Amino acid sequence: MTVLGELRKSLVDTLEELGAISRFLIQLILYAPRALLRFDLIARQVFDSGALSLVITMLSGLFMGMVLGLQGYQLLRRFGSEDALGTAAAIGLVRELGPVITALLFAGRAGTALASELGLMRATDQISAMEMMAVDPVRRVVVPRFLGGVIAMPLLSVIFCVIGLYGAQLVGVQLMGVDSGSFWSQMQAAVQLRDIREGLTKSCIFGIACSLIAVHQGYNATPTAEGVGRATTRTVVRSAVVVLFLDYLLTSAFL
Repeated sequence: MTVLGELRKSLVDTLEELGAISRFLIQLILYAPRALLRFDLIARQVFDSGALSLVITMLSGLFMGMVLGLQGYQLLRRFGSEDALGTAAAIGLVRELGPVITALLFAGRAGTALASELGLMRATDQISAMEMMAVDPVRRVVVPRFLGGVIAMPLLSVIFCVIGLYGAQLVGVQLMGVDSGSFWSQMQAAVQLRDIREGLTKSCIFGIACSLIAVHQGYNATPTAEGVGRATTRTVVRSAVVVLFLDYLLTSAFL
């Protein structure tokens, strides 16, 4: 096959994949209002996707905040603006690092769990059994997991930012000697509602994208051990690429 033929085949496969995942998203949206009435299922999935990801999210947020405090202090000291450390850390976390890193962690922990769980259900014929019993597996199994991921992602992003700010304060104020009052007052004065709105918007969109990719890959996985492994791998890779691409688009739109 020529290079041109391979490019054409790759383009066709990509368009087919986009069409399939778009139809899947529309189906999930149509089923979502009724699924929200089943609070027990949604709460369980929020726990699985969110609460079980708290440890890695909080640890990553703490260390990221500490790194921001250290690097930010070294940079701002060159200009005699060490007191602006709180502003730099807060804006960096709220607008960019918080949503993006949380989404990548979410894809690596919760996204792979969703994909492997649905892929295993496909491999063990549990989904086929539901279809034989006239139970819609998308409505009963996929939608609650999708909504649980969408709800959990913004909450994890907020926790990441809060812990990150504590880490930046720990390094900047406690270790580097930045004035505590200046750290918090300048941060409060500089961070505006639009910054928080941008961060929350990004985290919500990233949550939709990561959850959609995870459930789509898991639900359509090849019913073999190798197929489940590939679906899990594709979930992480595609989620990371999509999150970074969407981050650029959203940042350009807000600016």
